[in-house]
Amino acid sequence: MFKKDNLEVTSDKVNTIIGKDTFFNGTIKGKGLIRIDGEAEGNINNQGDVVVGEGGRVSVEMKARNITIAGRYEGTLEAEGKLEIKRTGTAVGTFKVNALVIEEGAVLSGAMQMQQKDQPGSGQEKKEKSFGSLNPEPAEKNKQQGVLNEVKSKEKVL
Repeated sequence: MFKKDNLEVTSDKVNTIIGKDTFFNGTIKGKGLIRIDGEAEGNINNQGDVVVGEGGRVSVEMKARNITIAGRYEGTLEAEGKLEIKRTGTAVGTFKVNALVIEEGAVLSGAMQMQQKDQPGSGQEKKEKSFGSLNPEPAEKNKQQGVLNEVKSKEKVL
């Protein structure tokens, strides 16, 4: 009945791996699946998916199709599809995504912008939603900040 999330990805499906004892500083442009179990700094522009493993420590400007974070991420992130933060993951920065999944125990801190994809044949443009602070301070101050404060997720299982 319950599905266990698995970050294991077989090596025949992964196009690029930054291993756990590896440090990368630079730019990656790609089309396939990128998995980061080590440290990375710089820029990642990928037409495929990116997975930051539990041991991954990433400080980059990233754009990809879907992004999964099980380690630590800091920076500016744009996902054309889904951003998923696993229970062991911490994400700090500015996020622009179409869908968001946060497991219980995950940490998210930063500014979030949600977009809605166009519905085929609707003739409507993308709609964007920005979320202010989750801080219990006065609404006017939160509106000016436009920031999500550190949040521990509590996902409900039905």
